[in-house]
Amino acid sequence: MTDPHDLLATLADIDSDSALAQARATRQAAGEAIQSSYHALFHAAADDEFPRAERLLLAQRVSEWHGVHALAAHYGDALRQTAQRPQENAERLRAALDHAERLAFTPAQAEPQHLQGLQQAGWSLAAIVTLSQLIAFVSFQSRLLYGYRLLAGKAVNAVGGAPVRAAAWRTERRIHGGRQAPLAFTRQELEWEPWIAAKPLAEFDAAGLALLARFGHTDSDYFRLLARNHPLLEQRTLADRAIFYTSGGLARAERELAATVASKVNACIYCASVHARKAAQLSKQGDAVQQLLEVPPGGALSEGQQDAWRAQIDFAAALSATPPRANPDQLALLRSQGLTPLELLDLVQSTAFFAWANRLMLTLGEPYEP
Repeated sequence: MTDPHDLLATLADIDSDSALAQARATRQAAGEAIQSSYHALFHAAADDEFPRAERLLLAQRVSEWHGVHALAAHYGDALRQTAQRPQENAERLRAALDHAERLAFTPAQAEPQHLQGLQQAGWSLAAIVTLSQLIAFVSFQSRLLYGYRLLAGKAVNAVGGAPVRAAAWRTERRIHGGRQAPLAFTRQELEWEPWIAAKPLAEFDAAGLALLARFGHTDSDYFRLLARNHPLLEQRTLADRAIFYTSGGLARAERELAATVASKVNACIYCASVHARKAAQLSKQGDAVQQLLEVPPGGALSEGQQDAWRAQIDFAAALSATPPRANPDQLALLRSQGLTPLELLDLVQSTAFFAWANRLMLTLGEPYEP
């Protein structure tokens, strides 16, 4: 039976006495926030507007597309145990499945009219946010499970082929709202414009305002948009902090490097700008970070990098692919360079988190130059 209190440990078949289990215990706050995010999406109070059966069907499809069969089986089993049956031929659910496929495979191709199509099919703004969060979360969860199984020495559905390369990004000179768009990856600070309305501050209750203030997000359109699902935003933010800001393990600069690599694979200029800037500041290797940012579409992300960073970049890029391609040989190279189980766990978690973050940034709005 699947343990509802630690879903990924059960599906990854992690030995409780293993080095991986000890590393995950060191990162207990991250594990709890990840599990609580899962609970907020699939086990919280019933939502007639977005029923649990629809959520489970979408999660099953997304995990299948990512090639993580144990997770797809989990969601399929949960769906079969529900009394409801989703109406897959209904226009509303077809629109959601189209949105899910886009987020899974080609998030950088999203356009504002795709969200308008969801609204026309009957999705409210709050439900669109929850739908997008669910798809992005399962993309993250899939990579976590894949990475955990790889670290635990279990079989993974590794796909062979050439190394994962930089994706093509949008190069229109103007965003849909008319502002100047960034034409290339950059370490400069960017702004972000949502395609659907962020929640107005006047509509927040005291708890919601306190949540925004607690994390310094009161003035952020992005976080006020995600706050249309307040409980999930809280757990997602806690997971982010626990993955990137904890002491020990992988150097913070290298966690930020992994975030940048994932953003290059997914073509998210905004996320890359934030995390490349942090990686450069913390590592004092601005030239190497800039070289990564300047890799053109189809280029090898690790070319010209020092050995340690090259191995981490290749692994993070492979884990970020859809479906993931990270393999035991890449893991063995990282271990030969001296990475500990905790450092490897941090690398997996910081890379995987940007399967979640990039998919929200790319499909709910777009960056512009201030």
